[in-house]
Amino acid sequence: MVKIRSGGKFRETLRRQTEMTMETMRQAEMAQMPAWWVVYTRHQHEKVVAETLAGKGFEVFLPLYESLRRWKDRQKMLSLPLFPCYVFVRGVHDRRLPVVSTPGVHMILAHGERMATVPDYEIEAIRRTVEGDFRVEPHPFLRCGERVRVIRGSLQGIEGILVRKKNLCRLVLSVEMLTQSVGVEIDACDVEPVKPGKLAAAFGPVQAAVHSLPSRSGGWTPGPGSATAAG
Repeated sequence: MVKIRSGGKFRETLRRQTEMTMETMRQAEMAQMPAWWVVYTRHQHEKVVAETLAGKGFEVFLPLYESLRRWKDRQKMLSLPLFPCYVFVRGVHDRRLPVVSTPGVHMILAHGERMATVPDYEIEAIRRTVEGDFRVEPHPFLRCGERVRVIRGSLQGIEGILVRKKNLCRLVLSVEMLTQSVGVEIDACDVEPVKPGKLAAAFGPVQAAVHSLPSRSGGWTPGPGSATAAG
């Protein structure tokens, strides 16, 4: 007779396997959802455009972050777009005219004759970052590095690239179509290496990296890279 000891290590392994399975199922479900279109706006018109499109019934996502700006006589905390001049919209389909006719909108991004889209899992990763209690800001685009997966907290399941700088870490999430990234401060103890060939990586993992951050995050979500113009 073989005895199976279900100690703390076994329970922790089982818990992680269960969480990974649930995260994989969630990513697969998101992969079936309609993709997001990208609206290119005039400079500093992102918030107005987002509010107007939301009022027209579109699902809109405009991720923001807080940045402290200093002048000689004062300082002020500003809420700025993580992706300047871009607003993410879903539910467009055959309703392009109400979008491109919105004041402040230059165009909808496209690849040739097809609308350029951002998969839902990339938007979801950014959303979970700005809606959580994290410090976040724009970051240079990253594609290569040590891939890791967040194993606990509100960002659990998100994969990316870990870059160490002393004792500080930053997780950089990327929107591949825009070739732009954002950085979020994270504890190195909350990530684990991702081995090649893991099932979760098949659903388009989000890029990540590590450094310190000076600003806090925020987000504006109303209602329920390179690309060419699509007027």
